[in-house]
Amino acid sequence: MNRENLERKEGAAGRLPIVLASASPRRRELLSQIGLAFEVDKSNAQECPHSVVPEEIVRELSFAKAQEVFQRRRQGREGLLVIGADTLVFLDGQPMGKPKDEEDACRMLALLQGRKHQVYTGVTVFWKEDGPEGKTGTFSFAECTDVEFYPMGEQEIRDYVRTGEPADKAGAYGIQGRCAAYIKGIRGDYNNVVGLPAGRLYQELHRRGLV
Repeated sequence: MNRENLERKEGAAGRLPIVLASASPRRRELLSQIGLAFEVDKSNAQECPHSVVPEEIVRELSFAKAQEVFQRRRQGREGLLVIGADTLVFLDGQPMGKPKDEEDACRMLALLQGRKHQVYTGVTVFWKEDGPEGKTGTFSFAECTDVEFYPMGEQEIRDYVRTGEPADKAGAYGIQGRCAAYIKGIRGDYNNVVGLPAGRLYQELHRRGLV
């Protein structure tokens, strides 16, 4: 196990030890915000979805991430709960991932400015009860939020990209950062755009008696 990928976050204990299969600082913050104690173990899963449907793409990606960590760590008597998530921006039904470089970030933002697009986050949870033959289970869901940008000029786009903020974000922007100046409105869960629909995740876990 790569200990560089592990991190313990304090919070209320769940019924099972929780592992977040993501190194995203935004997801760590949101999971902490809803009061859960968890450990971070970044997934090494390959990102190669088969579907072309936005909701199914992000669910496939989140499933692969959660499954890879769960399979690595499920051995033994202790219980385990793994959360995987993946967020993508879609414009006219086409996915926009993280930019390759600054020029790619500028290209993405030029396409988004003055328009409405969708942000999808897929979430998958795998769990195992205590004991060598402990009961296992899994569920997945996807959340969608509409986001609309104000128009951005070419210089505004380049100035924003130079801040470095877009580098590791789907669609080349962070709604919780400097790009807030260009967000005209959203319809849906704000946290979903940040990277994790934390409220729905908690309710799905609670409904199944997992927290």
